[in-house]
This record gives sequence, structure tokens and C-alpha cells, in this order.
Amino acid sequence: MTIAAAEQTTPQMPPSPAAGAAPRGEPAILCKDVWKQYYFYAHRPRKLKEAFIQFVTRKTPPAKDAPVWALQDFNLTVGRGETVGVVGHNGAGKSTLLKLLSRILVPTKGTLQINGRLSAIIELGAGFHPDLTARENVFLAASFLGFSRKKTMGLYDRIVDFAELQEHMETPVKYFSSGMHARLGFAIAVSVDPDVLLIDEILAVGDATFQPKCIDAIKRFQHDGKAILFVSHAMDQVKQLCQRVIWLKHGQIMAEGDAVETVTQYLEYYWPGSQKKAK
Repeated sequence: MTIAAAEQTTPQMPPSPAAGAAPRGEPAILCKDVWKQYYFYAHRPRKLKEAFIQFVTRKTPPAKDAPVWALQDFNLTVGRGETVGVVGHNGAGKSTLLKLLSRILVPTKGTLQINGRLSAIIELGAGFHPDLTARENVFLAASFLGFSRKKTMGLYDRIVDFAELQEHMETPVKYFSSGMHARLGFAIAVSVDPDVLLIDEILAVGDATFQPKCIDAIKRFQHDGKAILFVSHAMDQVKQLCQRVIWLKHGQIMAEGDAVETVTQYLEYYWPGSQKKAK
């Protein structure tokens, strides 16, 4: 899991609205005219030896292939207390969006703003050092989030209890299963009390006992007025947890609106008649 953080100084806000209430005051997430471009090289050297030979022989570097726009003219506002879902096929730009918001990537054009502490779970296994134990990774991740060792010690038991990994905290995480990674990553992310939470498919790898705990934690965050951006291919969970949904296709917004209506549009586009059969 990648655990990312961003802290910005903002004026003190009034009490946040409960889930479902209209966003008030300064938005938690603001994306304005965001574009992200990638270049792919068909013949880029893959090994140090190949790069050295290319340099010595003075071969012309490979030309760039046609650029790919992962996001195009993307605009998004997420208010405090709002949970917004993002759906789309693989390669639609969902993960790119989360990495931009997490400051892992920078936009080619446009601006992004996060108001408050950001906690993000965006990639299974990423962000943890494989040779460090689970305990050591908790302190490492917390330090990235700006927490002192003393403050992390105060959170440690809560993180372990949520993850239910008491017997494995002295085990290097390279031996963890995908589900154990998910447990540890989610436990850290929700225990640091973020103002903004980014989630990417974390529930897909959770087992039957862990998923309800995650959903309960998300609902508590909603009740406390936290902003959540939820990326998933699990449409039932998207409809259950989100008030609003954005459908991305090739980096562009195809539809945005009520969660049930937008998910229905998305499913009907790719599987015509599927929603009629479901009824």
C-alpha cells in the first residue's frame, strides 16, 4: 500500500456536515483543468548494458511514441463530508488521478489542491519496505505522515488491533499475503485521523471479516465529515458508500452524478441490457 500525506495550512473550518449533507465551506479536494500526459518508448533500453552500448555506439535515442493522455481537462470538487466514487475500465485514468492527488505524480497541466491531512491507500504492497517488519513499517509510514515516534506509539495498539496482525508484527512484510498487506495499510490509513482519504480497490483483497470492518470505518469517517475518494470495480460497494460517482473513460469524464444513476449508465454502456436483467 502506498501511504501518502499532504499537509496544508488552512483556516479553521466550522463543524463538518454528516454524510449526505451538502458540502459547505472550503472543499477538501479541488482539481482544476488537470491534464496528465505519458510518453511510451517502443525501443527504450531495458538494461544498463543496453544503455551503455547505445551510448558508446552513439546510436540515436529512440523516438517517443504518440503521447497518451491519462487525464484530459479533468475537474473535480469534493466537499467535506462527501464520498465520491470513481469508476471506469482498466486504463481509464483512475489510478493516475489518485497518484496525482497523493503527490506521487505531478500534472502536465492544471492545478490540484488538498485541504487538510491526506491519507491514501492506492497500491497493494507499495509504500512498505519489504525487508522491514510490520512493526517497523508502521513507524516508517507514520513518519511519512508527519507523526513523531511518540505519537505513533500512542496509535500503535489501535493500528494492530484494527489489522488483527498481533502475531505477525515482527515478520518482514515481504512474507505477507495480499490480504495482510491490505489489513496493515488500511489500519494505518484510518488510524491517523486524516481529513481526506483516498481508497483504491482496498476492499477487493479483504476477506469476509475484514471487509465489514473497512466499511464500518468508512461510514464512521463519513459521519465525522471526512472527504473520501473511492475507486473500485465493485459496483455494489460504490452504490452503497458513495453519494456521487464519476465515470472515467480514456481520461475524460463520461458522466457524473448520483451514484446509482451513474453506475447504471456505466454498466449499461459496456453490458447493454445487464441492468434490466438484474431487475
